[in-house]
Order: sequence, then C-alpha cells, then structure tokens
Amino acid sequence: LVDFIERLCHERGITFLIIEHDMDLVMSLCNPIIVMSEGRKLTEGPPEEVKRDPWVLEAYLGGQYR
Repeated sequence: LVDFIERLCHERGITFLIIEHDMDLVMSLCNPIIVMSEGRKLTEGPPEEVKRDPWVLEAYLGGQYR
C-alpha cells in the first residue's frame, strides 16, 4: 500500500491525508507532516523539523528520535 501511495503522489501529484500512529511510516512517507494531540495542532513541517520539535518528542516520539 505504501508503494502505491508513493507512486500516486509522484506520478499523478495526488495528495493524501494519512492518519497514522506508526511514526516510522509517517516520517518516511509524508512531507509535510502535521502533528496533532488531543484535538490541537502541535506542529507542522518537514519530517526533519517535526522529529526535533519538543512538543512532538514529548507527546509521540519519546526517546526514539532524540
């Protein structure tokens, strides 16, 4: 499914809204990323910025990406 989504994005310019808690998948597939927690937007940006955002680290990523 991931390969199919990537192909549609690159070949046809189709945009997808992906709601996912698998952060490895999100970081590899999505750009930009919008991170929400409890109905509020914590941050928005490219994966490299999102990985370093202190609010995201606390809410979702824990020590995995520090």
